[in-house]
Amino acid sequence: MLHRTLPALLSLGLLAAGCTSGSTEKAAPPCAAIPAAYSVKHPAWAANASIYEVNIRQYTPEGTFKAFEAQLPRLQKMGVGILWIMPIQPIGKQNRKGKLGSAYSIRDYRAVNPDMGTLADFQHLVAEAHKLGMHVILDWVANHSSWDSKLAKEHPDWFTKNEQGGFRPPVADWQDVIDLDYSKPELQHYMRESMAYWVREADLDGFRCDVAGLVPTPFWEETRAALEKIKPVFMLAEWDELFPPTFLRPGEFDPNTHLLEKAFDMTYGLRLHDVLDSVARHQRPAHDINAYLARERRMYPPSVYLMNFTTSHDINSWDGSEYERLGPNVRPMAVLAAMLPGMPMVYTGQEAALKKRLAFFDKDTIEWNSYPLEDFYTKLLTLKRQHPALLNGDPCSQLQTLAPTDSANVYAFMRRKGEAAVLVAVNVAAKPRPLQLAGVLEGGYREIFTGKMQRLDADTKLALPPHGYVVYELVK
Repeated sequence: MLHRTLPALLSLGLLAAGCTSGSTEKAAPPCAAIPAAYSVKHPAWAANASIYEVNIRQYTPEGTFKAFEAQLPRLQKMGVGILWIMPIQPIGKQNRKGKLGSAYSIRDYRAVNPDMGTLADFQHLVAEAHKLGMHVILDWVANHSSWDSKLAKEHPDWFTKNEQGGFRPPVADWQDVIDLDYSKPELQHYMRESMAYWVREADLDGFRCDVAGLVPTPFWEETRAALEKIKPVFMLAEWDELFPPTFLRPGEFDPNTHLLEKAFDMTYGLRLHDVLDSVARHQRPAHDINAYLARERRMYPPSVYLMNFTTSHDINSWDGSEYERLGPNVRPMAVLAAMLPGMPMVYTGQEAALKKRLAFFDKDTIEWNSYPLEDFYTKLLTLKRQHPALLNGDPCSQLQTLAPTDSANVYAFMRRKGEAAVLVAVNVAAKPRPLQLAGVLEGGYREIFTGKMQRLDADTKLALPPHGYVVYELVK
C-alpha cells in the first residue's frame, strides 16, 4: 500500500553524489563483522530463497485458494522459495473503493474472505506449499483497518481521532481505512495475538507487513520475539529506511530505530527500484547503481536482506505495467533485480509478460498466455537458489563492479565466493555495446540463457546486443 503515495518522492536526484562514470567498486572484505545490534536470525531456508507475490483475486477466474493451489508445482519448478500472499481477510464495505474494495481494508483480522474460500482451504494451500519445499508468508495490515471493522465497533478507543473526535484515515488518499493507535497496549496485545493465531492455525512461516514504518518499531520487535516462540519466522517490512515516504507526520517514524535490527529479516529496496526504473528510461546513467550500492552498504551490514523487484501490486496498478515504465528494458532490469545483492521478488503475472495495469479494487483476471517468460525467470531463480555466491545476506560473498566503456548504458559486475563466481552484464541502449572484461576471474563460463560455453579473461570482449543481457556462471 505504501507505493500509492510514492510518485511525489521518486525524483531523479536522490542518489548520493560522487560515483563517476566507469568507477569500479572495491570488493568488500569477506566475512565482514556484523554489528551486535543486528540480532535477527534469518531462517535457514531463506538463505537462497526468492519470493513470489500472489494476488489471489486476479490469479484465476475463480479467485480462490483452491484454484491457485494448482499452480504450486509450476511455481516450485520456477525456483520460487517463498510465497507472499496478499491479505486474505474480509474486506470493509463502508467507504469501499470499487466493487470489491482494497484487500488492505481489513474488516476482521481473524477471519477469511469468503470470496477466496474457507480457513480449511487456506490451511490446505499452505500445507501443499510446504510439501513442495516452499514457505508461505501472509500480508499483514497492522497500521489501519476498515471503517466498519470489528475493532472499530468493539474498541473505538483503539483508533486515532480527528479534531472532531471521529475516525481518520492514516493518509489523506486512503479514505477506505482508518488509523489505529499503537499507544494503546491493548491494541498491541490484540494485534500480536492475531498474528500468532495465523501462525498456529495455518502454519504460516511469517508475514509481509504493510507500511511497517508507520507502526512503532518496539511493537514489531516484541512481536517477532513472540512469534519465534511458536516457530522460526520470516518477516518482510514494506519500508525502506534509505527511502522514507514524504507523507510521514512528525514522530511517526524514528529513523534511529532500524526495523532490520531486531524485528524484520527484509525490507523493500525501494531506492534500488527507483534507480533501475530511471536507468531503463535513460534518466540516469547505469553507473549510478554503484552509488546506490555504496550507500546501502554504509547504511546496513551485509547480513541484512533487501528485496529487489521491478514491479509489485502497487507499482503495477498505480505507476503502470513494466512495459509502460521500462519499455524494451524489462528483461535487463529483471536480470539486475535477480542478480544484484538482495532477494529477488517476482509479482503475479510477470512470467506471463503482463502488459496491463491490474484493477486494484475490482476483478481483473490475468491472461497467462502459456507463460512466455517462465523459462526466463526459471533460469534466474534457479541460479539464485543454487549458486553459493548469490546467497542472501552472506557477509562472505563479494561484489565487484566492472568498468565498461559506455557506463551510461552498460552495467556489469561479478559476484564471488571463493572460487565460485557469476558474471552479469546488461545493455539498456538501442544499439549494441562492447564490454571488455578487465578484472574478470579467468576461467570457463556457461551463459545461463543460451547454455553456451566460453572462456573469459581480461582480454575478452563481449558484444552486448541492444537491450540485451548475459549471465555467466563459472564452471571450470
